[in-house]
Amino acid sequence: MKKRMLCMVCASSTRPITQLVAGLSLVAMSVAVSNPAKAQLPPLTPPPAGYPAQPGQGFPPPQLPSSGTVQSTAAYTLGGGDNIRIDIFELPQYSGEYQIPAGGAIQLPLIGSVSVEGLTLEEASDAISQAYARVLKRPLITLSLLATRPLNILISGEVNRPGSYPLALTSGAGTRPSVQFPTLLQAIERAQGVTLTADIQRIQLRRSTARGPAQVLTVNLREFLETGRLPQDLTLRDGDSIFVPTATQVAANDVRQLSTASFGTPIDQPRTVAVLGEVNRPGSYVVVGGNTETELRTVGLPSVTRAIQLAGGIRPMADVRRIQVRRLTKAGGEQLFNVNLWQLLQQGDLSQDAILQDGDTVIIPTATELRPAEVSELATASFSPDNILVSVVGEVGRPGFVEVPPNTTLNQALLSAGGFNNSRAYRESVELIRLNFDGTVSRRTVPVDFAQGINEQTNPLLRPNDIIVVKRSGIASVADTVNTALSPAGNILALVSIPNRFLEFLTLLGIIK
Repeated sequence: MKKRMLCMVCASSTRPITQLVAGLSLVAMSVAVSNPAKAQLPPLTPPPAGYPAQPGQGFPPPQLPSSGTVQSTAAYTLGGGDNIRIDIFELPQYSGEYQIPAGGAIQLPLIGSVSVEGLTLEEASDAISQAYARVLKRPLITLSLLATRPLNILISGEVNRPGSYPLALTSGAGTRPSVQFPTLLQAIERAQGVTLTADIQRIQLRRSTARGPAQVLTVNLREFLETGRLPQDLTLRDGDSIFVPTATQVAANDVRQLSTASFGTPIDQPRTVAVLGEVNRPGSYVVVGGNTETELRTVGLPSVTRAIQLAGGIRPMADVRRIQVRRLTKAGGEQLFNVNLWQLLQQGDLSQDAILQDGDTVIIPTATELRPAEVSELATASFSPDNILVSVVGEVGRPGFVEVPPNTTLNQALLSAGGFNNSRAYRESVELIRLNFDGTVSRRTVPVDFAQGINEQTNPLLRPNDIIVVKRSGIASVADTVNTALSPAGNILALVSIPNRFLEFLTLLGIIK
């Protein structure tokens, strides 16, 4: 009965034919503005030649929008959470605003449930018109997008925080509805950037389609870093998944370039690293950008030299040519690469001061040979300690603690303490007492020859807290014993020792054998 009454209302209209034609023309113009030409998801190009084939590849070349491009809502597919408005011409009582539920089916007056899940605005308008055609003679439907739902994007692989992320869309204003889609770069930045083990030349974007196999594209962001162009900064769709693979090799230049990119790990993000080997304080440290000796920690890069500075600087026997960085990957593997800080000092090659990421281990090996010229230059490097403290005791001009530059030799420390006491010191050798890093104490006699260069046996490099003991000569020992015995403050024990000391004295003079 209701259907028959509606038809009678439509048939009994007395509007002049010219006014009706004008009204229909106005509606047609409105539909044309709100519903542009039907468009599918932007097609994706196949991966570069030589890359393993993936299901769904082989589609035509894309017409890709650049980052931030506002697109017509014709490319947008509806889903749960979108807010839309449906206007039925000359039936305002049946028009209204709707939020699409999770299942994608909306409840409309007279016709009940209509599913718009996965449809563009034009497709949804056609579906609603067909549904209303069962009860209306000429249903004229205008469908508008009021507010978009967030897109759910999956990100995995070599990113700092893999997972699922909602990305908001921006609706445009004006007579022509539009929407701005988030881009692949924005999604990676939302996941706190790629790690330093990422292969940014083979990032995979996978997109499900309702009418066929998933589309897969290999995206090369290296081209963006090198040329500044964004030919592959794709706009995303709901349900897209992004996978960032692990690089098979690490190049120092690539790591430094990637660390400063907007989609790399934020520079001021702290990272915990381990520093082992020839440093003064091996252990675990939190490395951040900026000067590690001040509170200004947001300038600069968290590099190998900063980690070494935190670990107290290199020891004298450090081999700065073969420093190794051990890096874990998201896939559970391990990457190893070498750092040559000597090349940094000689040629200014900043790529050798590798940028670190969370979980790295820096290993400084022991040098098998050191050249004197290199020792002097390393002592002034920023990753060497400013000074070390050693003790020189016994028969020297100024016994006590001596603060010397790093990589100071035993001979240099003796001279810094005023040299031998000419009348009392035993000049042939000294005793070197060292507290080792494993908790043991070593004690050895070192022959003294001021003409010797750096030599572990005759002129070793000193370490912090080393003790050099300069003994008395035999004559000084006997003289001290005699003076002690003849002194009013002498004791019986000193007198007892006189014969033995005297015999030693005569032996030194060659009087007796």
